[in-house]
Amino acid sequence: MNAPGFLNDLLILFGLGVAVVLLFHRAKVPPIVGFLITGVLCGPYGFGLVNDPHEVESLAEIGVVLLLFTVGIEFSLEQLGRIRNFLLVGGGLQVGVTVATIYFISRLAGDSPKLALFLGMLVALSSTAIVLRLLADRGEMDGPHGQAVLGILIFQDLCVVPMVLLTPFLTGGGGSLGEAVAVIVKAVLFIGGAIVAARWVVPRLLNFVVATRRREVFLLAIILLCLGTAWASSRAGLSLALGAFIAGLLISESEYSHQALGEILPLREVFNSLFFISIGMLFDVRTVISSPLTVLGALAVVVLVKTVITTGASVALGQSLRIAVLAGLALAQIGEFSFVLSKVGLAAGLLDPGHYQLFLAVAVGSMTLTPALLAAAPRIAAKLEGVAPSRLAAGRAAPLALHTGTALADHVVVVGYGVNGRNVTRVLGRVGVPFIVVELNPSVVRRERERGRAIIYGDATRPEVLEHAGIRAARAVVIAISDAAGTRGTVAVARRLNPQIHMIVRSRYVHEMDPLFALGANEVIPEEFETSIEIFSRVLHRYLVPRDEIERQIRDIRRSGYEMFRTISAAHGPALGLQRFLSGLSFEVYRVEGGSAVSGRSLADSGVRDRSGASVLAIHRADGTMVFNPAPEDEIHADDLLLLLGTHEQISAAAPLFRMGEPQA
Repeated sequence: MNAPGFLNDLLILFGLGVAVVLLFHRAKVPPIVGFLITGVLCGPYGFGLVNDPHEVESLAEIGVVLLLFTVGIEFSLEQLGRIRNFLLVGGGLQVGVTVATIYFISRLAGDSPKLALFLGMLVALSSTAIVLRLLADRGEMDGPHGQAVLGILIFQDLCVVPMVLLTPFLTGGGGSLGEAVAVIVKAVLFIGGAIVAARWVVPRLLNFVVATRRREVFLLAIILLCLGTAWASSRAGLSLALGAFIAGLLISESEYSHQALGEILPLREVFNSLFFISIGMLFDVRTVISSPLTVLGALAVVVLVKTVITTGASVALGQSLRIAVLAGLALAQIGEFSFVLSKVGLAAGLLDPGHYQLFLAVAVGSMTLTPALLAAAPRIAAKLEGVAPSRLAAGRAAPLALHTGTALADHVVVVGYGVNGRNVTRVLGRVGVPFIVVELNPSVVRRERERGRAIIYGDATRPEVLEHAGIRAARAVVIAISDAAGTRGTVAVARRLNPQIHMIVRSRYVHEMDPLFALGANEVIPEEFETSIEIFSRVLHRYLVPRDEIERQIRDIRRSGYEMFRTISAAHGPALGLQRFLSGLSFEVYRVEGGSAVSGRSLADSGVRDRSGASVLAIHRADGTMVFNPAPEDEIHADDLLLLLGTHEQISAAAPLFRMGEPQA
């Protein structure tokens, strides 16, 4: 490889790609189309800016491998079983009927039987890379149509190998039937070995790698597993992409799947862009200019035939018309593996240069149309539902469901399971507040998981890890890790994923507070400051200073200290006006004990306001009802929770009124 020349090609591709995608973004056109146009401009049929397109194609294959790898990580063998009808029956119907339909259309157009059959195989395959990328960007991978599409795409990938084996036989140049059977047997053995590895080998290997606690070793191991499995798949006669998907399934069965996903995503995005650019580089604009009606007619036939057949296959499996139409339009393009198959046909003499360029023009055109078809799919489906019979529109099968189990909601995400994290979770468990822990020490994760603790392995600076912890549905996050840079990264990511979440952060030093407030932390507890309080309280205790005096000094130091810290970070607060009015005040909740001074009395008779100066803002009854802004005649019962507002001194004075055995009012 000529490194300087190749780097020059990459610089041109990425530079022009960024410019085109930014321009298309302003026009609200998906980035994929921008990458395809970049390839057209840079390719040999455009301005010829790239010296060696084959080097770009090699890197583009890695993009497809990484895409299928991440899809596999987000799946599991159990979840794959839930879409087996679409994987086997739906995929078989889509491929078989498409090949047959294109065969008859090609025969009517005057093509030979062998060429017609080969064109049917080319058209039957859809673009795994483009469709899965678009569905992921739109958040529809977990939807019923997303699962249907994935099942059919996996079946299509499985068909690539038999199609490649069959192509030489169409011209009489293939090997023996025994050779073909040997390849199929190797493929079956490879898939069986992968299933065994997913259960017993890969988890142990990852445990050994993670025990090093070296992030770079973990990343290299994940890449090795991905590319190594893809390579072994190709050696067994399967496609690279299918091998990568199987590698992702192996990782998905381990507890490190979400960390692996977070590590690999940046690499996937880079190589994926090169894949789409490489597809555009194959396109010869002169084919469209010389035969525009032929290209447009062939493109219309391909899109219409594939949409109708995939929609029909989905309806045949009992899905609603809406799901069927969405799946049909998503798979209306020609796929990237068709390019591989077309080169085999070109080498075997099935395709002449004219047919090859027509195929490329239709394939690239159908890929370019895919974002627009997906965007229009809901409107088209709605119109068809309005005119279709009710039985056809509703479907007869139960909707596909990928994820099971109860999702976390209104919980606390605890980052770090050191002393602070353990104490927080211990108290949360006692009072019944749901929580989940994110920890980077694999031995701790395994030990606590065996004890039934809700804990996952991962680096909380990775959005995918926090997403898995349910950060968007959480009420609060507690960040209690020692790494200052990791703390800042986690605060920034958590605030971006959930702008409303309440974030409590532990820092080691006072000077770390201001950056954390700037990143979005609501409360920062400096370990240095709290340690100083504990030290002077023990010194005062040694000098026999009364306990109530020590507590008063602690309250004063905390009030003055934290007010100073809040002043430092006030510029980062979201409600400056409200803070100005509440300066020096605090909210506290107290439970009313039976036999206390206020139990069984009305709010007016309880003397809370007269004896302490604190105000009761709300009462939470034991049966769950809430009394906001209670009236003087509202009665206070045992086990009620009272929300008080007042200064620190007023709150402290009110506290004894709710305890049993204190003097009556």
